[in-house]
Amino acid sequence: MQLYQTQAETLTALTEDPFRLEKEIQTLFESNLYSFTGLEFVKSEFTIKNNRIDTLAFDSESQAFVIIEYKRERNYSVIDQGVSYLNLMLEYKADFIVEYNESQSQHLKRQDVDWSQTRIIFVSPSFTDFQKQSTNFKDLGIELWEIKRYQGGIVSVNPLQKTKSAPSIKQVQIVESGDIKKIAKEIQQYDEDYHLADKTDDIKELYEQFRNSILNLSPDLELNIKKVYIAFQKNKRNLVYFSIQKNQIKIWLNVKFTDIDDPKNLVKNVTGIDHYGSGDCELKVCDTEDLEYILSLVKQLLKE
Repeated sequence: MQLYQTQAETLTALTEDPFRLEKEIQTLFESNLYSFTGLEFVKSEFTIKNNRIDTLAFDSESQAFVIIEYKRERNYSVIDQGVSYLNLMLEYKADFIVEYNESQSQHLKRQDVDWSQTRIIFVSPSFTDFQKQSTNFKDLGIELWEIKRYQGGIVSVNPLQKTKSAPSIKQVQIVESGDIKKIAKEIQQYDEDYHLADKTDDIKELYEQFRNSILNLSPDLELNIKKVYIAFQKNKRNLVYFSIQKNQIKIWLNVKFTDIDDPKNLVKNVTGIDHYGSGDCELKVCDTEDLEYILSLVKQLLKE
């Protein structure tokens, strides 16, 4: 993807400023980890059982650990290293929790971590078609992120999306091999199908109407799907959360109750009450009667 800069209504192609060392990528990524990924930094150069992990991070949304590895060259196997490191984490769970507790102000217990959402991110200026294809399994827990640096201090970060038709690793014959078999057993892919699996056609249709309407509010909105909710995200920040239930959809808006303009008084104040996601505003819907009004509430969050 070529990037351009506008100068006096003329487009000028940006010149790439290649990274000379993997350490340059690591330093830049770690210094801006939350801005790039929304992840919490835990440890740099974390060593466990003679394996050195470039960056250890924690995803507070999914309550899961994330390993990040940096590569400047393209001649390496992401599948071999990725499977090895995922298996390492799942085998030595206690060591990762101890490292988190020694590095952070908060403390985790084993049951606080959702190991089914464990993943590894490879960060590189580019990936080969083979690398992309070999990781194109929806429940493998390996992600590829491209990072490029351009003259003038411009940086682009692009997480590569897996195809919508990506198969499950459980469908592949190599699942019988040791490491992959363990990963396939423990790691779970949470997607829309997961949340809609046992729901009625009416609830599925209701969800689709609300989902499409919210996504149409802004081209920058995208889905961020976790185990217990489906979130609508903009610039790595979750704005709206859905919990799809048997006969209704619970919605939480990521805004203080005192800051929402709700003339119909449909919003419930859940400040101090346990609920999924962030924010103090809760709605319950079982039909589309108030769809347009709820969209007007969501628009208030988009203006922030």
